[in-house]
Amino acid sequence: MEPCLARVDYLQVGVTAQKTMRLLPASGKKATQKVVVGDQDGVITCFGIKKGEAVPVFKTLPGRKISRLELGGALNTPQEKIFVAIGAEVRGFTKRGKQFLSFETNLTESIKAMCISGADLFLCASYIYNHYCDCKDQHYFLSGDKINDVLCLPVDKVKCITPVLACQDRVLRVLQGSDLLYEVELPGPPTVLALSNGNGGDSGEEIVYGTSDGKLGLTQITGTKAIPRWEIGNEKKRGGILCIDSFDILGDGVKELLVGRDDGMIEIYNFESADDPVLRHDYVESIASIQGGCVGKDGYDEIVAATYSGWLTGLTTEPVHREGGSGEELKLSQEMQSKISSLRNELEQLQIKVLQERDKYQQSSQSSTAVSSVPAFSVNDKFTLNKDDASYSLILEVQTAIDNVLVQSDVPLDLLDVDKNSAVVSFSSCDSEPNSNFLLATYRCQANTTRLELKVRSIEGQYGTLQAYVTPRIQPKTCQVLQYQIKPLSLHQRTHSIDEDRPMNTLMLKGQFSFAEIHSWVVFCLPEVPEKTPAGECITFYFQNTFLGTQLESTYRKGEGYFKSDNISTISILKDVLSKEATKRKINLNISYDVNEESVRHTLQLIHPKLEYQQLLAKKVHLIDALRELQVHEGNVDFLLPKYRSILEEADQLLEEYKRQPAHLERLYGMITDLFIDKFKFKGTNVKTKVPLLLEILDGCDKDGLIAFFDA
Repeated sequence: MEPCLARVDYLQVGVTAQKTMRLLPASGKKATQKVVVGDQDGVITCFGIKKGEAVPVFKTLPGRKISRLELGGALNTPQEKIFVAIGAEVRGFTKRGKQFLSFETNLTESIKAMCISGADLFLCASYIYNHYCDCKDQHYFLSGDKINDVLCLPVDKVKCITPVLACQDRVLRVLQGSDLLYEVELPGPPTVLALSNGNGGDSGEEIVYGTSDGKLGLTQITGTKAIPRWEIGNEKKRGGILCIDSFDILGDGVKELLVGRDDGMIEIYNFESADDPVLRHDYVESIASIQGGCVGKDGYDEIVAATYSGWLTGLTTEPVHREGGSGEELKLSQEMQSKISSLRNELEQLQIKVLQERDKYQQSSQSSTAVSSVPAFSVNDKFTLNKDDASYSLILEVQTAIDNVLVQSDVPLDLLDVDKNSAVVSFSSCDSEPNSNFLLATYRCQANTTRLELKVRSIEGQYGTLQAYVTPRIQPKTCQVLQYQIKPLSLHQRTHSIDEDRPMNTLMLKGQFSFAEIHSWVVFCLPEVPEKTPAGECITFYFQNTFLGTQLESTYRKGEGYFKSDNISTISILKDVLSKEATKRKINLNISYDVNEESVRHTLQLIHPKLEYQQLLAKKVHLIDALRELQVHEGNVDFLLPKYRSILEEADQLLEEYKRQPAHLERLYGMITDLFIDKFKFKGTNVKTKVPLLLEILDGCDKDGLIAFFDA
C-alpha cells in the first residue's frame, strides 16, 4: 500500500545542522505535537500548528551555532526536556523555554555528536568520546578516526550502559566504560545511528546505521559480538544518509523506517518492501533531520523534515482536496482566501522593508565613513570518492540560490556528466605552463538552484588543488573560495582487508623520522587517512584502487615504513612523493624495494578486460553515424549483420555511456604506459622511446602480444 502524502511548508529558520530538530511528546491523547529546532544562528525555536499556521511557543536569542539537539528526561517518563550542544557546552531547556542547565564540559573542541539516556550524557568531539553522569565525568575514549555519531542502547532492556560510536573509518566501536569492547566493520563510513523501531527492537540491541555513500543496514550489538541482520546497498546512486527515524506512517501497526538523504530524498521502508522503499519524496536540498508524528492536525500523522537551509516541512496524510458538499468547499475557500490575503500583506511589508534597507545601504556606502560589508553565507560542501565509477563527487549547497560556480584546478582532471545537474557549463582555454592551470570551467545555474553536484576524475601520480569559487545571487556580489586536495594516490579508498595471495611489490623506508612525520606523509599521499597521529607505536592501513581494483598495504612506525602493492605504479608514485617530502624536511631516507615480476602480468590482466570493453565501445560509437545514414538511404536494415543491427538498436545507450565516460580509453592507455615505464625504471632502464610501439600494440588490443611486449 502506497501512502498518499501531501507536502506542507511550516516555517523557515536559519541554516540547520544534522539532527537538530525533534518533536516533543503530545501532552494529551488527542493533542498535536510541538516542533523544536536549533539553527546555526544559535536560536532554538519551538512552535505548534493552529489552523495551518505556525504559532511560536518560545524562541531563544541568537548565539553560537547549535550542532545537536536531543530530548531527555528521567527514564520511563515522557522525554520532554530539550538539550542542545553549543560549542563545548550543553544547555537544557524545559518545554516552555526556561533554561535549567548550562554545563561547560572539559572538551577542548566543539561537540559533534550527543546522546542522552536518563542522567547519562554521551558527548563526542572529533576524536574524543566522554560519558558524564549527572554532569560528572565518568568515562573517556580516544577513537582512531573521526566520530560521526553516538548512540547508547536502552538501559532498561540491556541492563548496562553500552555506547556505540559511528566512526569515519567504516567501523562501529562498541564501548564498555572507557574500554573498547569490539569493532564492527561496515560497508561504508557511517554518518548516523538510530535504534531499530525507536527502542532497539525486542532485545534492545538492534541498531540501524546509514552511511555517507547511501547504504543502510541493521546490526545486533550483543555483549560479545555484532550480528549483522540486513543491509540495503545503494544501487540507484542516491545521496548519503543524514537522518533515520522509525514511525508507523502507513497506519498498519508496524513501524516503518524513515530515511533522509543529503540529495534531498526522503524514503519510507517497510518490511514487506525489502530493498525498495514504499515511497520516495524528492526535496531539492539535503534533509538534516526527520521524525514522524502528529503536528499539523489532530488525527493525521505526518513526517516532519528539517532541510539544510532551515525549512521545516511536513509530509502529511491529511487529504488536501476535501470531499464533501458545497458548504465545506465554501468554508475552505474562505479559509484559503484569508490565508492568501495575509500572505499578500506580509509580502508587501517585506518588499517595503527591502527597499528601505537598500536605500540605507546606498546612503551608508556613499558617506565619508563608509565601510564595505560583505554578506556572509554558509556553504555545505562534500568532496567524496565514489567506489562504483572511481570519480570524485563535489556537492555544493548554499542557503540561497547559486548564481555561478567557477571550478579551477592545477592538475589534469576530467569533468564527468551528472544527470541531476541542470547548470550550463562552459570551458575556458587554460595556460598550463605559467599558471599551471589545467581546468577552468564555469557552471551557470538556473534560478532557484541551491544545490549543485559535479563529478571529476583525477589521474594518480598528479597531485595538487581543486578550487571552487561559489557566487550566490545576493547583493552586493560576493564569492567564497573552497579548496580540495587532489592527493597523489587519489583513487585509493580505505578497506578492511586485502587479498594476501596476490603477487606484491614492496617499498621499504628507513631513516631518522618520527611516527608523526611519516604519518603526515601518508596523509599527504592517500585519502581517508585520519589527520591525527594514531595512538600506539605502529599502524597498518589497507587500500583498494577504485579504478583498477589493485590494492595497497601500508605499515609504518618511528624510523621505518613498509608499503606493499600488486601495482608497481603505486609503489613508484609512493617512492617519488615520499622521497620529495623527506627532502623538504632535510631527512635522509634509506629506500629499498623488492619488485615482483609476476605483479606486472597480474595488473595487465586486471586492466585488459576494461581496455577491451572501452575499445569496443569506441568502435561501436564511431560506426553509429554511418549506420544511421545507411538506414535513412535504404529504408530498412534487414540486410545488415545482426551485430550491426544491435548497434543501431542500442545507439542511444551507447552514446549516453560514451558521453558519461570521456577520456576513459586515454586513461587506460596512460595507466598501461606508466606501468611499462615504471617496470623498467626500477631496473634502471629508460624505455620512453619504446612508448609509440606500445601504443600500436594497444590499438591492436592483443592481450598476449601486450604481455610479450612487457616481458621483452
